[in-house]
Amino acid sequence: MTHPTASLNYSERQAGSLRTGDLLLLPDAERTAEIVRVDVDNDDFGSPAIVRATLTGGGVLRIAAGSVVLVLDPVPDSPEASPADGAIPAADAAGPGADSPADSGDDSADGGAPGLQLVEHLPDGDGAPAAPGVVVPPRPVAPPVASGPSEADLALIPAADGTPESVVEAAAEAHPDALGVLLLSDRLTKGINTKSGSCLKDLSDLAHELFVVLKDAENALAVADLLNVLPFDGNPGRWASVEASLALASYICRQRGEEERAEVYEKFLRAPDEMETDPFKARINAKVRQRSLNEPNLYDKEIFRAIDNSNPDAEREWRLLRLEALLFLRAHGGSQTIGAPELERRIGNELESVRG
Repeated sequence: MTHPTASLNYSERQAGSLRTGDLLLLPDAERTAEIVRVDVDNDDFGSPAIVRATLTGGGVLRIAAGSVVLVLDPVPDSPEASPADGAIPAADAAGPGADSPADSGDDSADGGAPGLQLVEHLPDGDGAPAAPGVVVPPRPVAPPVASGPSEADLALIPAADGTPESVVEAAAEAHPDALGVLLLSDRLTKGINTKSGSCLKDLSDLAHELFVVLKDAENALAVADLLNVLPFDGNPGRWASVEASLALASYICRQRGEEERAEVYEKFLRAPDEMETDPFKARINAKVRQRSLNEPNLYDKEIFRAIDNSNPDAEREWRLLRLEALLFLRAHGGSQTIGAPELERRIGNELESVRG
Protein backbone atom coordinates (compact mmCIF):
# COMPACT_ATOMS: atom_id res chain seq x y z
CA MET A 1 0.00 0.00 0.00
CA THR A 2 1.49 3.37 -1.05
CA HIS A 3 1.23 6.26 1.40
CA PRO A 4 2.22 9.92 1.03
CA THR A 5 5.58 11.17 2.22
CA ALA A 6 4.15 12.20 5.55
CA SER A 7 2.89 8.68 6.20
CA LEU A 8 5.58 8.19 8.83
CA ASN A 9 3.43 10.38 11.08
CA TYR A 10 0.32 8.33 10.40
CA SER A 11 -0.85 4.97 11.64
CA GLU A 12 -3.20 2.55 9.95
CA ARG A 13 -6.60 2.16 11.51
CA GLN A 14 -9.54 -0.02 10.57
CA ALA A 15 -12.56 2.08 9.72
CA GLY A 16 -14.64 0.29 12.32
CA SER A 17 -12.30 1.48 15.10
CA LEU A 18 -12.39 5.20 14.27
CA ARG A 19 -13.44 7.50 17.09
CA THR A 20 -14.17 11.12 17.71
CA GLY A 21 -11.10 13.33 17.89
CA ASP A 22 -9.08 11.30 15.37
CA LEU A 23 -7.35 13.33 12.67
CA LEU A 24 -8.20 11.44 9.51
CA LEU A 25 -6.17 11.70 6.32
CA LEU A 26 -8.63 12.64 3.59
CA PRO A 27 -8.90 10.80 0.25
CA ASP A 28 -6.76 13.43 -1.50
CA ALA A 29 -3.85 12.26 0.72
CA GLU A 30 -2.91 15.90 1.41
CA ARG A 31 -5.27 17.21 4.07
CA THR A 32 -6.49 15.97 7.43
CA ALA A 33 -9.73 16.66 9.26
CA GLU A 34 -10.90 15.94 12.76
CA ILE A 35 -13.71 13.45 13.27
CA VAL A 36 -16.53 14.85 15.38
CA ARG A 37 -18.92 11.91 15.07
CA VAL A 38 -18.83 8.27 13.98
CA ASP A 39 -21.94 6.36 12.85
CA VAL A 40 -22.13 2.79 11.60
CA ASP A 41 -24.73 1.50 9.12
CA ASN A 42 -25.47 -2.21 9.24
CA ASP A 43 -26.32 -4.39 6.25
CA ASP A 44 -29.44 -6.57 6.06
CA PHE A 45 -27.71 -9.26 8.12
CA GLY A 46 -26.93 -6.92 11.00
CA SER A 47 -23.19 -6.71 10.29
CA PRO A 48 -21.39 -3.34 10.01
CA ALA A 49 -21.20 -2.26 6.38
CA ILE A 50 -20.58 1.50 6.15
CA VAL A 51 -18.84 3.81 8.62
CA ARG A 52 -19.96 7.44 8.33
CA ALA A 53 -17.39 9.84 9.77
CA THR A 54 -18.69 13.38 10.30
CA LEU A 55 -15.82 15.87 10.01
CA THR A 56 -15.32 19.39 11.29
CA GLY A 57 -17.12 21.72 8.95
CA GLY A 58 -20.03 19.34 8.43
CA GLY A 59 -18.56 17.06 5.77
CA VAL A 60 -19.25 13.32 5.92
CA LEU A 61 -16.96 10.55 4.70
CA ARG A 62 -18.44 7.14 3.93
CA ILE A 63 -15.95 4.32 4.48
CA ALA A 64 -16.41 0.57 4.12
CA ALA A 65 -16.30 -1.03 7.56
CA GLY A 66 -13.38 -3.28 6.64
CA SER A 67 -11.26 -0.58 4.98
CA VAL A 68 -7.95 0.63 6.42
CA VAL A 69 -7.45 4.39 6.70
CA LEU A 70 -4.63 6.62 7.95
CA VAL A 71 -4.95 8.58 11.19
CA LEU A 72 -2.47 11.23 12.28
CA ASP A 73 -0.42 10.08 15.26
CA PRO A 74 -0.66 12.35 18.32
CA VAL A 75 2.37 14.38 19.37
CA PRO A 76 4.20 12.54 22.21
CA ASP A 77 3.97 15.52 24.60
CA SER A 78 0.33 16.13 23.77
CA PRO A 79 -2.26 15.31 26.40
CA GLU A 80 -4.00 13.26 23.72
CA ALA A 81 -1.27 10.67 24.06
CA SER A 82 -1.97 9.97 27.72
CA PRO A 83 -2.73 6.36 28.67
CA ALA A 84 -6.17 7.37 29.84
CA ASP A 85 -7.19 7.71 26.23
CA GLY A 86 -6.97 3.96 25.83
CA ALA A 87 -10.46 3.64 27.28
CA ILE A 88 -13.10 5.07 24.98
CA PRO A 89 -16.16 6.59 26.63
CA ALA A 90 -19.38 5.37 25.08
CA ALA A 91 -20.58 8.95 24.55
CA ASP A 92 -17.42 9.85 22.58
CA ALA A 93 -17.73 6.77 20.39
CA ALA A 94 -21.20 7.83 19.34
CA GLY A 95 -20.18 11.46 18.79
CA PRO A 96 -21.33 14.71 20.40
CA GLY A 97 -25.05 15.14 20.52
CA ALA A 98 -25.74 11.44 19.99
CA ASP A 99 -28.18 9.63 22.23
CA SER A 100 -26.79 7.24 24.78
CA PRO A 101 -27.85 3.56 24.61
CA ALA A 102 -30.23 4.15 27.47
CA ASP A 103 -31.89 7.06 25.66
CA SER A 104 -32.14 5.46 22.25
CA GLY A 105 -34.88 3.01 21.41
CA ASP A 106 -33.20 1.60 18.28
CA ASP A 107 -30.53 -1.05 18.47
CA SER A 108 -29.21 -0.42 14.96
CA ALA A 109 -29.72 1.55 11.81
CA ASP A 110 -32.36 -0.85 10.54
CA GLY A 111 -34.27 -0.92 13.81
CA GLY A 112 -34.24 -4.70 14.11
CA ALA A 113 -30.68 -6.00 14.03
CA PRO A 114 -28.58 -6.04 17.20
CA GLY A 115 -26.28 -3.07 17.68
CA LEU A 116 -22.49 -3.01 17.67
CA GLN A 117 -20.49 -3.52 20.84
CA LEU A 118 -17.58 -1.24 21.66
CA VAL A 119 -14.74 -3.11 23.36
CA GLU A 120 -12.54 -0.94 25.56
CA HIS A 121 -8.84 -1.69 26.11
CA LEU A 122 -7.43 -0.42 29.39
CA PRO A 123 -3.73 0.46 29.81
CA ASP A 124 -1.33 -2.32 30.71
CA GLY A 125 0.10 -2.55 34.19
CA ASP A 126 3.36 -0.87 33.13
CA GLY A 127 1.50 2.24 32.01
CA ALA A 128 1.96 1.64 28.28
CA PRO A 129 -0.84 2.98 26.07
CA ALA A 130 -3.44 0.37 25.22
CA ALA A 131 -4.69 -0.50 21.76
CA PRO A 132 -7.57 1.60 20.47
CA GLY A 133 -11.12 0.34 20.89
CA VAL A 134 -12.51 -1.87 18.15
CA VAL A 135 -16.05 -2.40 16.95
CA VAL A 136 -17.19 -6.00 17.38
CA PRO A 137 -19.98 -7.03 14.99
CA PRO A 138 -22.94 -8.88 16.51
CA ARG A 139 -23.53 -12.55 15.95
CA PRO A 140 -25.47 -13.26 12.75
CA VAL A 141 -29.13 -14.05 13.10
CA ALA A 142 -29.76 -17.79 13.04
CA PRO A 143 -31.28 -18.87 9.71
CA PRO A 144 -34.85 -20.16 9.69
CA VAL A 145 -35.24 -23.90 10.05
CA ALA A 146 -37.38 -25.64 7.49
CA SER A 147 -40.09 -27.69 9.14
CA GLY A 148 -42.09 -30.35 7.35
CA PRO A 149 -45.27 -32.20 8.27
CA SER A 150 -45.07 -34.27 11.42
CA GLU A 151 -45.93 -37.93 11.88
CA ALA A 152 -49.34 -36.84 13.15
CA ASP A 153 -49.91 -34.99 9.88
CA LEU A 154 -48.92 -38.01 7.83
CA ALA A 155 -51.29 -40.18 9.86
CA LEU A 156 -54.23 -38.17 8.50
CA ILE A 157 -53.49 -39.40 4.96
CA PRO A 158 -54.78 -42.97 4.47
CA ALA A 159 -52.24 -45.49 3.27
CA ALA A 160 -52.72 -46.87 -0.23
CA ASP A 161 -54.80 -50.03 -0.41
CA GLY A 162 -52.36 -52.28 -2.23
CA THR A 163 -49.73 -51.29 -4.76
CA PRO A 164 -49.89 -48.00 -6.67
CA GLU A 165 -50.73 -49.96 -9.81
CA SER A 166 -53.66 -51.66 -8.06
CA VAL A 167 -55.02 -48.26 -6.97
CA VAL A 168 -54.98 -47.13 -10.60
CA GLU A 169 -56.62 -50.38 -11.73
CA ALA A 170 -59.42 -49.96 -9.18
CA ALA A 171 -60.10 -46.44 -10.43
CA ALA A 172 -60.18 -47.64 -14.04
CA GLU A 173 -62.53 -50.52 -13.22
CA ALA A 174 -64.97 -48.07 -11.63
CA HIS A 175 -65.26 -46.22 -14.97
CA PRO A 176 -64.94 -48.76 -17.78
CA ASP A 177 -66.52 -46.43 -20.35
CA ALA A 178 -64.33 -43.38 -19.63
CA LEU A 179 -61.86 -43.17 -22.49
CA GLY A 180 -59.57 -40.66 -20.78
CA VAL A 181 -59.28 -42.82 -17.68
CA LEU A 182 -58.60 -45.95 -19.73
CA LEU A 183 -55.81 -44.31 -21.73
CA LEU A 184 -54.06 -43.00 -18.63
CA SER A 185 -54.52 -46.17 -16.59
CA ASP A 186 -53.23 -48.32 -19.44
CA ARG A 187 -49.88 -46.54 -19.29
CA LEU A 188 -49.71 -46.42 -15.50
CA THR A 189 -50.55 -50.06 -14.81
CA LYS A 190 -47.42 -51.10 -16.70
CA GLY A 191 -45.39 -49.68 -13.84
CA ILE A 192 -45.34 -46.46 -11.83
CA ASN A 193 -41.96 -44.77 -11.52
CA THR A 194 -42.07 -41.80 -9.16
CA LYS A 195 -38.76 -40.54 -10.59
CA SER A 196 -40.33 -40.11 -14.01
CA GLY A 197 -41.85 -36.72 -14.70
CA SER A 198 -44.20 -38.13 -17.35
CA CYS A 199 -45.44 -40.78 -14.94
CA LEU A 200 -46.18 -38.17 -12.27
CA LYS A 201 -47.99 -36.07 -14.87
CA ASP A 202 -50.17 -39.05 -15.84
CA LEU A 203 -51.08 -39.66 -12.20
CA SER A 204 -52.01 -36.02 -11.70
CA ASP A 205 -54.05 -35.98 -14.92
CA LEU A 206 -55.85 -39.16 -13.87
CA ALA A 207 -56.79 -37.68 -10.49
CA HIS A 208 -58.14 -34.54 -12.18
CA GLU A 209 -60.02 -36.59 -14.78
CA LEU A 210 -61.69 -38.64 -12.06
CA PHE A 211 -62.82 -35.63 -10.05
CA VAL A 212 -63.39 -32.90 -12.62
CA VAL A 213 -65.06 -34.95 -15.34
CA LEU A 214 -66.42 -38.03 -13.57
CA LYS A 215 -67.13 -36.46 -10.15
CA ASP A 216 -65.46 -39.44 -8.45
CA ALA A 217 -63.89 -37.77 -5.41
CA GLU A 218 -63.05 -41.04 -3.65
CA ASN A 219 -60.93 -42.55 -6.41
CA ALA A 220 -59.50 -39.13 -7.28
CA LEU A 221 -58.19 -38.79 -3.72
CA ALA A 222 -56.79 -42.33 -3.75
CA VAL A 223 -54.84 -41.63 -6.94
CA ALA A 224 -53.77 -38.17 -5.79
CA ASP A 225 -52.39 -39.59 -2.55
CA LEU A 226 -49.89 -41.61 -4.58
CA LEU A 227 -48.33 -38.24 -5.37
CA ASN A 228 -49.16 -36.31 -2.24
CA VAL A 229 -46.74 -38.21 -0.01
CA LEU A 230 -43.76 -37.52 -2.29
CA PRO A 231 -41.33 -34.94 -0.86
CA PHE A 232 -40.01 -31.98 -2.81
CA ASP A 233 -36.78 -33.11 -4.51
CA GLY A 234 -35.75 -29.75 -5.95
CA ASN A 235 -36.96 -30.56 -9.47
CA PRO A 236 -39.61 -27.99 -10.49
CA GLY A 237 -40.81 -30.12 -13.42
CA ARG A 238 -41.67 -33.13 -11.29
CA TRP A 239 -42.96 -30.99 -8.44
CA ALA A 240 -45.51 -29.27 -10.71
CA SER A 241 -47.48 -32.53 -10.95
CA VAL A 242 -47.30 -33.11 -7.19
CA GLU A 243 -48.32 -29.50 -6.59
CA ALA A 244 -51.41 -29.82 -8.79
CA SER A 245 -52.36 -33.07 -7.04
CA LEU A 246 -51.99 -31.51 -3.58
CA ALA A 247 -54.15 -28.54 -4.55
CA LEU A 248 -56.85 -30.86 -5.91
CA ALA A 249 -56.78 -33.05 -2.80
CA SER A 250 -57.03 -30.00 -0.54
CA TYR A 251 -60.12 -28.77 -2.38
CA ILE A 252 -61.81 -32.19 -2.29
CA CYS A 253 -61.20 -32.56 1.44
CA ARG A 254 -62.58 -29.11 2.19
CA GLN A 255 -65.67 -29.92 0.15
CA ARG A 256 -66.10 -33.06 2.24
CA GLY A 257 -65.53 -31.25 5.53
CA GLU A 258 -62.14 -32.88 6.25
CA GLU A 259 -60.45 -29.66 7.30
CA GLU A 260 -57.48 -31.21 9.13
CA ARG A 261 -56.61 -33.44 6.21
CA ALA A 262 -56.88 -30.48 3.84
CA GLU A 263 -54.49 -28.48 6.02
CA VAL A 264 -51.94 -31.30 5.78
CA TYR A 265 -52.06 -31.19 1.98
CA GLU A 266 -51.63 -27.42 2.08
CA LYS A 267 -48.65 -27.78 4.40
CA PHE A 268 -47.08 -30.21 1.93
CA LEU A 269 -47.80 -27.72 -0.85
CA ARG A 270 -45.97 -24.91 0.95
CA ALA A 271 -43.00 -27.05 1.98
CA PRO A 272 -40.66 -25.79 -0.80
CA ASP A 273 -41.39 -22.20 0.24
CA GLU A 274 -39.96 -22.85 3.71
CA MET A 275 -36.80 -24.69 2.68
CA GLU A 276 -34.68 -21.60 1.96
CA THR A 277 -32.32 -21.03 4.90
CA ASP A 278 -30.76 -17.79 3.66
CA PRO A 279 -32.80 -14.95 5.25
CA PHE A 280 -32.24 -12.55 2.36
CA LYS A 281 -33.17 -15.09 -0.32
CA ALA A 282 -36.17 -16.18 1.75
CA ARG A 283 -37.47 -12.59 1.82
CA ILE A 284 -36.97 -12.17 -1.92
CA ASN A 285 -38.67 -15.50 -2.66
CA ALA A 286 -41.60 -14.54 -0.43
CA LYS A 287 -42.07 -11.27 -2.32
CA VAL A 288 -41.93 -13.02 -5.70
CA ARG A 289 -44.32 -15.72 -4.50
CA GLN A 290 -46.81 -13.18 -3.16
CA ARG A 291 -46.70 -11.28 -6.43
CA SER A 292 -47.45 -14.46 -8.38
CA LEU A 293 -50.40 -15.15 -6.08
CA ASN A 294 -51.68 -11.59 -6.46
CA GLU A 295 -51.31 -11.63 -10.25
CA PRO A 296 -52.08 -15.21 -11.34
CA ASN A 297 -52.29 -16.23 -14.97
CA LEU A 298 -55.92 -17.31 -15.42
CA TYR A 299 -55.68 -17.64 -19.22
CA ASP A 300 -58.39 -15.07 -19.92
CA LYS A 301 -57.00 -14.11 -23.35
CA GLU A 302 -56.64 -17.71 -24.46
CA ILE A 303 -60.17 -18.63 -23.38
CA PHE A 304 -61.71 -15.59 -25.08
CA ARG A 305 -59.74 -16.33 -28.24
CA ALA A 306 -61.03 -19.91 -28.28
CA ILE A 307 -64.59 -18.66 -27.79
CA ASP A 308 -64.22 -16.16 -30.63
CA ASN A 309 -62.87 -18.91 -32.89
CA SER A 310 -65.72 -21.27 -31.92
CA ASN A 311 -63.21 -23.89 -30.74
CA PRO A 312 -64.81 -25.67 -27.74
CA ASP A 313 -61.99 -28.22 -27.41
CA ALA A 314 -59.35 -25.51 -27.03
CA GLU A 315 -61.62 -23.59 -24.67
CA ARG A 316 -62.01 -26.65 -22.48
CA GLU A 317 -58.25 -27.23 -22.31
CA TRP A 318 -57.63 -23.62 -21.30
CA ARG A 319 -60.39 -23.79 -18.70
CA LEU A 320 -58.78 -26.89 -17.20
CA LEU A 321 -55.54 -24.93 -16.82
CA ARG A 322 -57.47 -22.06 -15.26
CA LEU A 323 -59.10 -24.51 -12.85
CA GLU A 324 -55.68 -25.81 -11.77
CA ALA A 325 -54.51 -22.24 -11.16
CA LEU A 326 -57.61 -21.48 -9.07
CA LEU A 327 -57.18 -24.67 -7.04
CA PHE A 328 -53.56 -23.72 -6.38
CA LEU A 329 -54.65 -20.29 -5.14
CA ARG A 330 -57.35 -21.87 -2.97
CA ALA A 331 -54.80 -24.19 -1.36
CA HIS A 332 -52.81 -21.08 -0.40
CA GLY A 333 -55.89 -19.56 1.23
CA GLY A 334 -56.35 -17.05 -1.56
CA SER A 335 -54.26 -13.95 -2.16
CA GLN A 336 -54.35 -10.23 -1.51
CA THR A 337 -56.40 -9.71 -4.67
CA ILE A 338 -58.68 -12.77 -4.68
CA GLY A 339 -60.16 -13.99 -1.41
CA ALA A 340 -61.19 -17.54 -0.54
CA PRO A 341 -64.98 -16.96 -1.03
CA GLU A 342 -64.40 -15.52 -4.50
CA LEU A 343 -62.13 -18.44 -5.35
CA GLU A 344 -64.82 -20.91 -4.28
CA ARG A 345 -67.28 -19.19 -6.62
CA ARG A 346 -64.86 -19.18 -9.55
CA ILE A 347 -63.87 -22.81 -9.03
CA GLY A 348 -67.54 -23.78 -9.02
CA ASN A 349 -68.09 -21.90 -12.27
CA GLU A 350 -65.13 -23.55 -13.96
CA LEU A 351 -66.18 -27.02 -12.83
CA GLU A 352 -69.63 -26.42 -14.25
CA SER A 353 -68.20 -25.17 -17.54
CA VAL A 354 -65.79 -28.09 -17.95
CA ARG A 355 -68.31 -30.75 -16.96
CA GLY A 356 -70.84 -29.32 -19.37
